Amino acid sequence: MVNNRLRELSYRVSKDSEVELLDYSFYDSTRIYATSMRYLVAMATYRTYPEIEIKFSNSIAMGIYGRGVENDINREMLNNIEKEMDKIITENYKISRKQVSIEEAKDFYGRLGYDDKVSALEYRKEKVNIYTCDDYKNYMYGYMVPRTGYLKDYELHYLNPGFLIQYPRREEKGEIPEFVDSPKFFDVLSRAEEWSMNLKVDMIYKMNHRIENGDAQELIDICENNHITQLKELADKINQRKDVRLIAIAGPSSSGKTTFSLRLEEALMEHNINPLMISIDNYYLPVEQAPLDEHGKPDLEHVDSLDIDLFNQNMLDLIAGKEVELPIFDFMLRKRKYKKPFKISSNRPIVIEGIHALNDQLSQAIPNNQKFKIYISPFTQINIDYNNPINLTDLRLLRRIVRDLQFRNTSPEETLDMWPSVRRGEYRWIYPHIEKSDYIYNSELSYEYAILKQYAEDALNTIDRESRHFIQANRLLKFLKYFSTIDSKLVPEYSLLREFIGGSKYEH
Repeated sequence: MVNNRLRELSYRVSKDSEVELLDYSFYDSTRIYATSMRYLVAMATYRTYPEIEIKFSNSIAMGIYGRGVENDINREMLNNIEKEMDKIITENYKISRKQVSIEEAKDFYGRLGYDDKVSALEYRKEKVNIYTCDDYKNYMYGYMVPRTGYLKDYELHYLNPGFLIQYPRREEKGEIPEFVDSPKFFDVLSRAEEWSMNLKVDMIYKMNHRIENGDAQELIDICENNHITQLKELADKINQRKDVRLIAIAGPSSSGKTTFSLRLEEALMEHNINPLMISIDNYYLPVEQAPLDEHGKPDLEHVDSLDIDLFNQNMLDLIAGKEVELPIFDFMLRKRKYKKPFKISSNRPIVIEGIHALNDQLSQAIPNNQKFKIYISPFTQINIDYNNPINLTDLRLLRRIVRDLQFRNTSPEETLDMWPSVRRGEYRWIYPHIEKSDYIYNSELSYEYAILKQYAEDALNTIDRESRHFIQANRLLKFLKYFSTIDSKLVPEYSLLREFIGGSKYEH
């Protein structure tokens, strides 16, 4: 970082400057490593199988998924690609960057037959960075390492019909995370990709074409109907499980859990199921009883910061039809109050939502056959081009920046301050339980970047260039420039997106 601007290690400092070297504890460092790994894989594939073009998708299992655009990659082919990757790393080739005009870049990629890159460049306003390594050239959205020798730390896993590449992660303190096969997670990503391709929004330029051709309302209606279809399917599954007494909902920040929970309640009531909504937050222990983190401070995200015994006893008593005094946690006073005693019918399910909802340690006294677990998150499968996917996390971050500013009087800088802690909690307490879920709800709305753009740009432009969050804000602003906009008036009041931009029928 040079004078509060992100620079590649090859950047030449020509005057007195304030310089900070970034290790794996910085978000931008692991992002640059991941971008460089995509370049390395694309280069090795081009050298080994020039007829195959690689498409990278949003990350799964803390890695990057890749596959051939028109050709499947088998295990033998992947082994050959990996050998070429190792050879390129050993040779320690220099990776150099050159700025070229949009027209020059279009001509270069057009001659190679990379129509996806040519179309994506229609929405670039400034010059393009093309990276050269030995005899290979390619454009990657984002900065790169200066030499291939930097990329020696990676793991490659065959996942038919493609592969997963893992690399050092900030969340793992610079280590490569343990590989865990995630078939449910992979399946929902595959279905999301198929959905976006059928809708012709799997690339930003394709979505922009739809918007510019007057298809915005149709696009919104199709996406919203997909949510309605998922809700109906989910309610049907719960209705078929007559023994369900506890419906548990969990997902990472800004997945739309609040609106989803209320719309699920409506969908269940169509089956004459009237669920009782209970907040796990009311079961917090007094702060002095919370476990301590590595810095000796109360770890309020730890599952043991909740009164697990009281929660289980309350749930068992409610399910048994007994009268119960439910707690209400006063976060201002940091102590517990209680509601008047009440009871529910023994066939009325209870809905809980929170970071630990899918964790069996929280609901250990409830038999598994009486639990229905739902994981919710947006699984957007939109790329800039085949080699440059959009990070899943960026969508949730933009949602949160917009919502926090509008409804929580929290500035974008404050939101960005909290984000690393939020992400650590997600990796530790939510992601390990995804495969235990009975249903994964995809809360993405493929059109939403075109709506969020206008709100997010206004918010991010308030961050001063002297702020330590300027780099992140500037990156997001550059990324948002790719999108055309849609008038937010077209978004229906029942939409999950309204939870973030306002005007929701559920706001009260």
